[in-house]
Amino acid sequence: MASPTDVRKGKVLNYQGNPHLVLDVQHRTQGRQAGFMQVTMRNLSNGSSTSTKIRTTDNVDIMHTDMVKLEFSYVDADGYHFMDPETFEDVILDEGLIEDAKDFLVETQAYSVLHVDDKAISIDLPASIEMKVIESAEGVKGDTASNVQKPATLETGLTIQVPLFIKEGEVIRVGTADRSYMGRA
Repeated sequence: MASPTDVRKGKVLNYQGNPHLVLDVQHRTQGRQAGFMQVTMRNLSNGSSTSTKIRTTDNVDIMHTDMVKLEFSYVDADGYHFMDPETFEDVILDEGLIEDAKDFLVETQAYSVLHVDDKAISIDLPASIEMKVIESAEGVKGDTASNVQKPATLETGLTIQVPLFIKEGEVIRVGTADRSYMGRA
């Protein structure tokens, strides 16, 4: 068991029997009363967020975590297959764990996977991903008076808005936070 003052942003706590990722921590005091930690956490099992007070006299259970770099290989009925580039071991993650990241999984791209107590919990996407445009309509000549955009389908099946000059076969950078076009790669 650890002290609440050891709780930091990015740590994983065992709270009510589930792993919770700490999003924000503030130490507070109220007059003559003992101080407490105001902790905002996200449940890694179901994705819900919660905010709680932990008194400085309480004990907290900080779980052992590891960030492992894995390369995405392919998808089949068993799940999403990743390869450890050091041991060449095949790691299978189920679809519930991948969630919104599946639109950004490009073959041979490395991703950070958060392991809590040697069990994969979540995938951490980089700020941007380079993907190939597989389908995009031709731009209309003369339609350049303003920032005109058109839909483009990427290699993972994700459809985003891109400028008119982007053609099929080009590699572009896509922001993972807002699914937006960031530029050519």
